Amino acid sequence: MAVPPQETPAVRISSPAGRWILLTTVLGSSMAMLDSTVVNVALPRIGRDLDASLAALQWTVNAYMLTLAGLILLGGSLGDRFGRRKVFVLGVMWFASASLLCGLAPNAGVLIAARALQGIGGALLTPGSLALIQASFHPDDRSKAVGLWSGFGGIGGAVGPFLGGWLVDGPGWRWVFLLNIPLALVCVPVALRHVPESDGSTAVPGQDKELAAGRPHRGFDVLGASLGAVALALVTYALIEATSGSVLVWVSAVLGVAAGVGFVHVERSRPDPMMPPDIFASRQFTAVNLVTLCVYAAFGGFFFLTALQLQVVAGYSPLQAGTALLPTTALMLLFSARSGELAQRIGPRIPLTVGPLLCAVAMLLMLRVGKDAVYVSDVLPALLVMGAGMVTLVAPLTATVLASVDTGRAGLASGINNAAARVGGLLAVAALPVLVGMGPEAYRSADAFDSAFRRAMPLCAGVLVVGAALAFATVRRPAPDCRRPQCRTHGCVTTPPLEPQRAAAPGRLPS
Repeated sequence: MAVPPQETPAVRISSPAGRWILLTTVLGSSMAMLDSTVVNVALPRIGRDLDASLAALQWTVNAYMLTLAGLILLGGSLGDRFGRRKVFVLGVMWFASASLLCGLAPNAGVLIAARALQGIGGALLTPGSLALIQASFHPDDRSKAVGLWSGFGGIGGAVGPFLGGWLVDGPGWRWVFLLNIPLALVCVPVALRHVPESDGSTAVPGQDKELAAGRPHRGFDVLGASLGAVALALVTYALIEATSGSVLVWVSAVLGVAAGVGFVHVERSRPDPMMPPDIFASRQFTAVNLVTLCVYAAFGGFFFLTALQLQVVAGYSPLQAGTALLPTTALMLLFSARSGELAQRIGPRIPLTVGPLLCAVAMLLMLRVGKDAVYVSDVLPALLVMGAGMVTLVAPLTATVLASVDTGRAGLASGINNAAARVGGLLAVAALPVLVGMGPEAYRSADAFDSAFRRAMPLCAGVLVVGAALAFATVRRPAPDCRRPQCRTHGCVTTPPLEPQRAAAPGRLPS
């Protein structure tokens, strides 16, 4: 017989408890948000100080994305089983400890390992922050709380490159990581004192109590998560080291593909998979995730290479390079909600087609950025067009993902879409230097890097055109009851926003 759950307090957003919960979740998620945007600006200085090759800089970015993308769905399941606050606090402490190791890293190898550990912490705290909001707030305030969380997180993503550039130019690149320590020192005590605990068997305000009481804990798909992470790691290694043509590269590629096949087999055969294959029975859900893979692969390659191009070729300081990128995220913060409302009226097909095409134009405009580039005439036009394209694209993409599945699977669908975006960026950062012929020391030579950058931007633009064509051919207007995303304000340029798991309708088990 199931034990009746304790009713989670229905916290109102205007109460002191509500403000403490928002502060905690914003601080925690901002740590992960900041690190996903500030590191690119610091890469040239990291490479110089640690005498690192281009491959090491690629791994500095990809080690974090690898573990985060591979484990973010599992992180949400851990919170449901052991307690959302407990797992969130563990994630914050883990992330801060890994950040300390990053800041003290004596060489590139230690930095890369620490970045991978950071990604594990991010996979615990990012879904946990949303789950805490969903479990703690009164139903009438929940959407507003999620919107505030999304908005403040977007501000963190927007100021990330600027803050990273200021830190690199000032106290040094190590403070890009050490900054997370004081954030964690504030976040953890506040969470332990002011945030109520909840788990998957606790009744969420507004959710049917009998449903919560009878809901079994989902198992942990550790094997599936491990196979997925191993497949990504091996394929990423093979792409980054492809120019060596060694036997190890070929073995890694084959084993990576084999691990990917094993991941698909495990997910199809388990009773409680991390990524249920039947969710892809929706053709629109599958199509939109393929569009996501294309566009965020292009974005990942663009922002990785642009931060280097501005510093290595155009001669910008880290602070100037970080500031230069602000218009894109500022436009997203200001207009993403309005874009979502427009897509509600006209349907997602046009925005998901036009948005990638605008971004493709922006990447071709970046070909104007060379030595002694003038910001107003050479850099700013491309970034404004990029921002306009992302504004047009991001909110409708999230809405279409959520509208393609049942309401009870909204959180899972959003997590899969977020992971697809991270995988796209991961593969792009690994593959682009190989495809455009960047050598291991290319970022030390302005001429060599500029030549490779001019080959990379048309490739990224081509991937966006493929995404636009796919959207035009496959995306249809969602059903009339399609849900408006709660995360409508968004400032992260490398991934779409995560959405919280919605409470299922009475009499219907969440997936």
